Amino acid sequence: MNMKQTFKKVMAVSTAAALAVISLAACSKSSSSSSDEIVIGGLAPLTGSVSLYGKATTNGAQLAFKEINAAGGVNGKQIKYVVLDEKGDAQEAITAYNRLRDQEKMVALLGDVTSTPSLAVAQRAVQDKIPMLTPTSTDAQVTLTGDNIFRICFIDPDQGTTMAKYASEKLGAKTAAIISNASDTYSVGLTKAFTEEAEALGLTITASETYGKDDKDFKSQLTKIQQTNPDVLYCPDYYETDILILSQAKEVGLTVPILGGDGWDGILNVAEEGNPQEADGVYFTNHFSESDTSEKVQNFISAYKEEYDEDPVSFSALGYDAAYMLAEAIKNANSTDSAAITSALQSINYDGVTGSISFDENGDPIKPILIIKVENGEYTVADKMNIER
Repeated sequence: MNMKQTFKKVMAVSTAAALAVISLAACSKSSSSSSDEIVIGGLAPLTGSVSLYGKATTNGAQLAFKEINAAGGVNGKQIKYVVLDEKGDAQEAITAYNRLRDQEKMVALLGDVTSTPSLAVAQRAVQDKIPMLTPTSTDAQVTLTGDNIFRICFIDPDQGTTMAKYASEKLGAKTAAIISNASDTYSVGLTKAFTEEAEALGLTITASETYGKDDKDFKSQLTKIQQTNPDVLYCPDYYETDILILSQAKEVGLTVPILGGDGWDGILNVAEEGNPQEADGVYFTNHFSESDTSEKVQNFISAYKEEYDEDPVSFSALGYDAAYMLAEAIKNANSTDSAAITSALQSINYDGVTGSISFDENGDPIKPILIIKVENGEYTVADKMNIER
């Protein structure tokens, strides 16, 4: 099966899984949960422009809760995971959150997936004192909303700062150029952190070009960048856009290493048909690698492939870890009381597929960050770096 056919298959399986989740949630409209169930709410974009990330995250969480329930549940009760589609929209997320709170009576929230809806929902969760754990929202402001808000992914400053250090210290770069999405908080956040750290390290920024949300042609910006002759190009965006920039950079003669954030994870799924080496030489910060030989990671990969007939990406692994962490916090609290779960999360130490995770005073994870290199059409771990804040 070629790469394009594989990607279409992945999309079909993920869409079917998402529709199944929506149906499950839609059928559950009781005013309270069963006494032998613990309701955990979920928010994710299962349709819309960022649905790939919502589906991958949800698949990981569903797999974890399935395993947890099969092993007897938590404190003698089964987990009921009700995830609603918020379409990547903040207002939709608030509406869905209200339903999870009022109709489903959730005791904790797994989500949201992207930063803008997460910021909106976090404010509600703080008001309601409901513990919220986002697997994948990287905006630094999300966890600053309140003491009951946590995340297990790196924040934007972690990724941008670490990649600037890697470019300077490990790749020997003296100069760098940047191309970023001015309308996306993720891209803006990583760009800001990379720029500040690069300047602190004496790395000269030769050009910093931007584009808009719906842009598909980047040759003008890339031509300007190519003329400044940078050692590396930093491009923090999601892989549907990254693949276009990667291809067009080569067209204008810009062949320096391209660096990015975790949004590059999945780039091989959209590489040119028959050319898996198209992304060779790309480096990006990430949470997870399939090449990790640890038993925990390999067992997760095998279970995920068996369940969904596709390879997991970092969003899948983060959703999986988030589900297990919420279950462990409820177990440790021996309670479904919001304050007790929040307290248990604050003191948790969890060994997951994305690393050994504990939380700092802001609810952000303390764990190493991976540098992934695409080499011979495959993801490889180039380095593992500690986060410095």
